[in-house]
Amino acid sequence: MRHFLHDFDLSAAEQSQILDLALKMKATPDEFRQTLAGKVLGMIFMKSSTRTRVSFEAGMIQLGGSAIFLSSRDIQIGRGEPISDTGEVLSRYLDVIMFRAFAHADVQALAAASSVPVINGLDDYLHPCQALADLLTIKERKGEVAGKQLVYVGDGNNVANSLYFAGALAGLNVRVVAPEGYLPETKVLEEASAAASSGACMEATSDLAGIEGADIVYSDVWASMGQEEEAKQRLKDFEGYQVDKALFGRAKNDAIFMHCLPAHRGEEVSAEVIDGPASVIFDQAENRMHAQKALMAFLLG
Repeated sequence: MRHFLHDFDLSAAEQSQILDLALKMKATPDEFRQTLAGKVLGMIFMKSSTRTRVSFEAGMIQLGGSAIFLSSRDIQIGRGEPISDTGEVLSRYLDVIMFRAFAHADVQALAAASSVPVINGLDDYLHPCQALADLLTIKERKGEVAGKQLVYVGDGNNVANSLYFAGALAGLNVRVVAPEGYLPETKVLEEASAAASSGACMEATSDLAGIEGADIVYSDVWASMGQEEEAKQRLKDFEGYQVDKALFGRAKNDAIFMHCLPAHRGEEVSAEVIDGPASVIFDQAENRMHAQKALMAFLLG
């Protein structure tokens, strides 16, 4: 029985296997209609969601299974029931659990008490399902992932962390460009660098020249959920780091633009970039479902 709490819960070979399966599921969905027939996915949400909820629920249904939405307001976890008790009980009803949480420790605690696979649907440290979908999108658009250069312009947050870790497994070069004070933690960079395959390079800089040579330019909101009170200060601190036409133009001529959504046009990215011909954000969003379908099929054997 396997959990997927961290990008490193997969080996490089397993990650590649899941991406290949996702491409097959996307190309020939009818072949997989009964892959998880009779299986039930439980989805626990401590944070609101559009893409995570719909992609998991639709994906499970497309594989012949069913899904149950559980917000923190609907179950006892929202009234103080220990996470370990929740994990113990739900794993007796369900075949797989997806948990969208705040603290990474909560995801770990749920998994420790669960006898079925637990998937990290997002926490404040990691967003591994997003990173899988991102790799799938790069594979589709660029033909291969290894050796490509991704430049992430924005806060060194959970998305950036998972891009480092997932990218390291895939041989993707990842460079984060952010103002001082918003760069990823040193330990994240060190862990990703130590695990990097195919000579992939993991970097972080505050110099906007870091976007040069990018095959993929990636951005995310400057203030994530739970950081609303910091929004005004962050807007000031990130001044000059918007991915506008001029900045994006410093990447390679055939570079693509990615964003995990939701986006704030006019803040972290200009409308002309995110809605322009190089943007692949909606393919990227769709690929959440395909990557997660392959992940669930992998975890459930």
